[in-house]
Amino acid sequence: MATILAFHAHPDDEVLLTGGTLARLAAEGNRVVIVVACDGVMGEATGSEGCARLDELRASAAVLGVARVAHLGYANSGHGPLLFPDPTDRVRFARADIDSAASKLAELLREEQADVLLSYDAQGGYGHRDHVKVHEVGARAAQLAATPRVLEATLPREPVYQAFRLLRFLRLPIRYDPQVIRASYSPRSAITHRVDVRRFAPQKRAALAAHRSQVYGKGRAAPIFRLLVRLPSPIFGLLLGREWFVDPTAAPGTKTCGDILGDPQYQNRLDGAAKPVSPRSSGTASPG
Repeated sequence: MATILAFHAHPDDEVLLTGGTLARLAAEGNRVVIVVACDGVMGEATGSEGCARLDELRASAAVLGVARVAHLGYANSGHGPLLFPDPTDRVRFARADIDSAASKLAELLREEQADVLLSYDAQGGYGHRDHVKVHEVGARAAQLAATPRVLEATLPREPVYQAFRLLRFLRLPIRYDPQVIRASYSPRSAITHRVDVRRFAPQKRAALAAHRSQVYGKGRAAPIFRLLVRLPSPIFGLLLGREWFVDPTAAPGTKTCGDILGDPQYQNRLDGAAKPVSPRSSGTASPG
């Protein structure tokens, strides 16, 4: 069995792009770990909001079968045109030194003896500055820890843009720039893995519902989240029953694979990687 560490920017990010894959991997007997860079809070971490967001993450992780949750200790950077000053108690992730943040993540990768790191594509999905930073920090951490494989969670750009146009046509309150969406995520031609997770749609939907502050709050994603959690499982699975990844080392034209652990390129790389024996932790950790 393998150990997979999924690195995300904020609580709730683990669900939409990787939730089904994580649930599937856990159900197949693999060890799954989630690490978030930020606690989901723009202000001071001493208030109840930061604790609530991380508690929601732990609830989501439990639904997905995740063995461990860890937080690197950074503050949200926000997605607007302005990058606000840092809170007094921590640094915004967008301002974090890449090597410093990568060292924290690499420590967890080594501790867990991770076989696979799940990160984000170079666009950071839809371009959120914290998501772009996840890509940069994840790539560096994998180098430092000599992690055998990195896969970057993404969506196929073309249908995302078509879905966005449909939502606007239906006059749903979606506050995203069409030009940003047009250039978001990854083109179909770059995607190397398409994972069927329809069987895990109930877990994925329940994991999303665990993030109550985001589903029933006033954030710009809340209308979409509320719509999704109210969908019947078959419809939810139809819409969100596949998840996509990019292998940044793959040659152009690589055939798309349906299993992030089963393709020959990964197996060859894993067989050549010596794994030291060391104890693993369980529960929640906040290194650094």
